[in-house]
Amino acid sequence: MTSTPGPQQGFTLIELMITVAIIGIIAAVAYPAYSDYMQQARRAEAKTELLRLVDLQERWFMENSAYTTDIAGDLNWRTSSENGYYTLTASTVDGYTFTATAAGAQADDTACSPMTLNANGTKAPAACW
Repeated sequence: MTSTPGPQQGFTLIELMITVAIIGIIAAVAYPAYSDYMQQARRAEAKTELLRLVDLQERWFMENSAYTTDIAGDLNWRTSSENGYYTLTASTVDGYTFTATAAGAQADDTACSPMTLNANGTKAPAACW
């Protein structure tokens, strides 16, 4: 009586390499899409900060009849966004303009940095708002 060998156990090297290749292809497609999504999501932080600064600036103007560039002092607000993705600056040329410049993990978002909002309500770059 001869015995036949049992079923083969495990995976062959070829099967493992095919699996790794498939995972690599999926990751190569998914990671850039995820990175773009995260950049867009972080832009909401810049928008929120700029709109809050406009509110504080208008309140300052009502009390002092002038605009200020001192975000930290006069407006009592931070000069970087809550999570550090943007640095915030102000200028008082032609009313005021607030600028959010990408920093930290958002620094490579060159398409939407800097984002600005001015006294006339002009938002730039428009495609990023």
